[in-house]
Amino acid sequence: MASLYVSPHPDDFRSLQTLIAAEFCSSSRPRAVTEQPPAPLGARSRPTLVLGAGDDAVLSGSSAVSWYLASQGNRVGQGDQQQSQVWQWLSFADNELTPLSCAVVFPLLGVIAMDKKLQQTSRLELLRVLKVLDQALEPRTFLVGESVTLADIAVTAAILLPYKYALEPSDRKVLNNVTRWFLTCVNQPQFLQVLGQISLCEKMVPVTAKSGAPPKAITATTATAAATAVACNQAANANAAPNAANGPPKTEAQLKKEAKKKEKMDKFLQKKDMEEKKKKQPATEKKAKPEKKEIGVIAYNIATPAGEKKDVVSPLPDAYSPQYVEAAWYSWWEKQGFFKPEYGRKSIGEPNPRGVFMMCIPPPNVTGHRMRGETTLWNPGCDHAGIATQVVVEKKLMRERGMSRHDLGRERFIEEVWKKGDRIYHQLKKLGSSLDWDRACFTMDTEAFIRMHEEGVIYRSKRLVNWSCMLNSAISDIEVDKKELAGRTLLPVPGYKDKVEFGVLDPRYQHLRGKTVLHPFCDRKMPVVFDDFVDMNFGTGAVKITPAHDHNDYEVGERHQLEFINILDENGLLVNVPAPFLGMKRFDARKAVLQALKDRGQFKEVKDHPMVVPDIVEPLLKPQWYVQCGEMGRAAADSVRNGELKIIPDHHLKTWFNWLDNIRDWCISRQLWWGHRIPAYFITVDDPSVTPGQDMDGHYWVSGKSEEEARGKAANRFNMRMFWTPGSPRSQDLSVFYPGTLLETGHDILFFWVARMVMMGLKLTGKLPFKEVYLHAVVRDAHGRKMSKSLGNGLHDQLKDSNLDPLEVEKARNGQTSDYPSGIPECGTDALRFALCAYSSQGRDINLDVNRILGYRHFCNKLWNAVKFAMKTLGDDFVPWEKAQLSGEESTVDRWILSRLSAAVGLCATGFQAYDFPGITTAIYSFWLYELCDVYLESVKPVFSGAEADGAAQRRALVCRQTLYTCLEAGLRLLAPIMPFVTEELFQRLPRRLPRDSPASISVTPYPETDEFCWQSDEVDRQMEFVMTVVKTIRSLRADYNLTKTRADFNAVGADQAVPEGCAVAIASDRCTVNLVLKGLIDVEKEVAKLTAKQGELEKQMEKLTQKTAKHDYKEKVPAKVQEQDAEKLRQSQTELEKVKEAIDNFKKMI
Repeated sequence: MASLYVSPHPDDFRSLQTLIAAEFCSSSRPRAVTEQPPAPLGARSRPTLVLGAGDDAVLSGSSAVSWYLASQGNRVGQGDQQQSQVWQWLSFADNELTPLSCAVVFPLLGVIAMDKKLQQTSRLELLRVLKVLDQALEPRTFLVGESVTLADIAVTAAILLPYKYALEPSDRKVLNNVTRWFLTCVNQPQFLQVLGQISLCEKMVPVTAKSGAPPKAITATTATAAATAVACNQAANANAAPNAANGPPKTEAQLKKEAKKKEKMDKFLQKKDMEEKKKKQPATEKKAKPEKKEIGVIAYNIATPAGEKKDVVSPLPDAYSPQYVEAAWYSWWEKQGFFKPEYGRKSIGEPNPRGVFMMCIPPPNVTGHRMRGETTLWNPGCDHAGIATQVVVEKKLMRERGMSRHDLGRERFIEEVWKKGDRIYHQLKKLGSSLDWDRACFTMDTEAFIRMHEEGVIYRSKRLVNWSCMLNSAISDIEVDKKELAGRTLLPVPGYKDKVEFGVLDPRYQHLRGKTVLHPFCDRKMPVVFDDFVDMNFGTGAVKITPAHDHNDYEVGERHQLEFINILDENGLLVNVPAPFLGMKRFDARKAVLQALKDRGQFKEVKDHPMVVPDIVEPLLKPQWYVQCGEMGRAAADSVRNGELKIIPDHHLKTWFNWLDNIRDWCISRQLWWGHRIPAYFITVDDPSVTPGQDMDGHYWVSGKSEEEARGKAANRFNMRMFWTPGSPRSQDLSVFYPGTLLETGHDILFFWVARMVMMGLKLTGKLPFKEVYLHAVVRDAHGRKMSKSLGNGLHDQLKDSNLDPLEVEKARNGQTSDYPSGIPECGTDALRFALCAYSSQGRDINLDVNRILGYRHFCNKLWNAVKFAMKTLGDDFVPWEKAQLSGEESTVDRWILSRLSAAVGLCATGFQAYDFPGITTAIYSFWLYELCDVYLESVKPVFSGAEADGAAQRRALVCRQTLYTCLEAGLRLLAPIMPFVTEELFQRLPRRLPRDSPASISVTPYPETDEFCWQSDEVDRQMEFVMTVVKTIRSLRADYNLTKTRADFNAVGADQAVPEGCAVAIASDRCTVNLVLKGLIDVEKEVAKLTAKQGELEKQMEKLTQKTAKHDYKEKVPAKVQEQDAEKLRQSQTELEKVKEAIDNFKKMI
């Protein structure tokens, strides 16, 4: 077994990088060793990977070792392009991020001496580089491809220490995409195995060892990186020093730089000597690291009958768990009628000034219309999915019972199909879809067919159709997938053991105009015709024509009045052909004909023939039912052209117009057992010239809702004594909810069904069925592939009950194991819904990654903990005011959080109006996480802890509690349409403003509106931003002097005020300076030396800037904007210099 020598230090990120890479080596994981490499390996630094005996079996350095290990786990990218990208990110981590991270963090860890100026400069540069990374990650889940690669491992390791010790919440807020990606990575099972749970930095302070603990010891490689960073990213080791004797004389600046570098290297070497001495001392037993707990799964075990309200009295679990939260709510929502448009109204017919919103299936409801007070109906329904459903059930029957549908018979087969019928409805309920199930519809009413048939829009005609011999059914043109073949290709065909050959060309030289040729296997004569359809430059320039079996040949046959001879029956067997081919299966006959031609000496050659092959269907001449689409297609296209119907996003308009402007009549016949039976009846008459079911003029066909109605119409047509008068009922639902408001669906069925819905709506009602069509993205897996059972990326436990071939099942399981080696973590419905909305961009495909959903599950947990803390803070006796309003006693931080809440409400309103779902999720996420949790809750803790001091303190605490309640209650309402379960669970625990009149559920509570939350204030936002800047400056100043654990007084004063004696000074802004009392707490002489050095740097900067601006052509050549920036820099530097001089004077007085 290979051995991986790594540092035992928990912050040695280079060793951690290799250990994480090793976790992806499932079968060849090396043994981790925390000792120094054996003496025969020389002075190799850790990490080192020993694969065997000999120098060529040893790898040293994090890049080389991690690349080798990642390649063993297939984590270095797919193909040359991705591998090149991984290598570039590896270089970025080593050369850009690592030096800066070390320069910022190592002074905090005590690895190198604190140089405030260098650390601050490095920190600003690190943030700049991370912002570049943030932009690169905006459209991505991972850096390369759609799964974790070495690129993610290396970059995560490079910024691990800054995230643990230096990047404060305000920094992470700016780096939203980097933070999201970082948390996704470190929560991968392989990362967790090595890193455990990562605690993010709350404020940047020096890290001190616990009492009795040995000093931190970081490996030579890691510490060298720190020295490298301190030396301005240049190589810094004893063997790499330049030979000054062989080069030109060095400048004073170069000599100073080298002296500084040497000083730091000396300190580093001294530290290394100390480490070596400590290693020789007896080792103390280390405390075992607590094992990382897996994400908890908590079940709701309180007996709650279906439809009854869930228990909301028992204490909330310690952590969020989807199983607990999602239990019991949906059946209660449904029983209470919250999803019905009648809820809270006497009648759906009563006028509603807020309007009506109606949407039919399929989309999850995230638009909050019901909460906005509109009369809202989300109507569920499904169709037969005839072809797909019948195929699945037939395969299941054959697999489980060895029976065909014919063995069962039609009625029993339909019963088998219905057993699977409610699965899609069950899935919709699991998603929390707020559908009115009492109005569920199952495909269309027969009345539509009858009306259109009687108007002549639906007619019967004998034409070529796409016939599936396996289904024994006609297939619509748009339901047939076309496959392009470059040449000879073998394709699988149902019913054939061997694959069938396609894409070959059979050339024959035909040059006799007006002549006939004799069929080689019968005495049939075939005419030679000339037509522009044939490309004379392709192949031989001559082709055979089969008018009854090809759509193009059919048109040629019509033009030349050729005979239409059908040689296939409905099962794909040959008819009207001579023996021995009669009755053969169609592709078996192809081989037999080829062999017969060879036997006769009439075969010449076969050539590759690029072609487009449909989904193995046969063009067959059969009488079928058709819909005239020309007039309806024009009306549907015009409705978009004139603005009556809006399609979002508009880049799909080209597809819409192209399809409708060139539409053909639609074949609606399907010879399936599962699906609608066309309500048409053939009138049997005593006329031998009319074959039952075969007349084409429609004279002998009538349609009706029942056989009785059809008989009445037949009698009327042939002057029999029987009459039938059809009714035309119109329900209140139709008058209120038609036309609908919106259709939301995938762009992949725009012309399959959306266009047809518009055509039928206009034809049957004279009105559009909806006003807008919003086309969402198609959801794919993390690799960009369509969801598929055979890939194992869409179904998991259901694989064992699927119709897949065993080889396909194995392939699917391997795919699942590769993507999720530790299994798929429980994320929950709310996290899935939030992720889909956050991903959603108009018309683009979504590469759905479970790890990103997992990130939003962590957000649910943050939400859970925040509300639990807030409820404890509010107390059991808290009573909210009857209305959310300002009392006039709110503090700045109270008014600020209410301003941010108002801003979030406005952003959500704008987002819903524009279908900008990512904008909505970002607004809600930022408010809850970065503003309410990170700032407000932390700011008001002192208010609550001192609430009992006096009457004024109690009043401040009361106002603060009311503000907190307003934020919680409104924040949950903002989130409810996207995360219905967790918001309901938490909302039910909050007290109500008006207990008697409050809605029973958050799903029917009004959605926050800008009229109600109208407190957004730019002035308050600026004030709070200033306060947070001052707080950050104070924290930074305390950290500079290692006073985070020591009580030190400070004050914030105007920038023009004198610095008090014995204070350190930091400039928060050009109008505020922070003074920290240091007398008796620090080494004054050392601080004077630091300030003197800073004074020199400032003076040098100002001198350089003054020289630049004093040049005679400065004002002419330098852009005005740059001149303004230079003037501002000079002004700020002058202010800072004055403060530094003042501080030096104060410190000298302390000596």
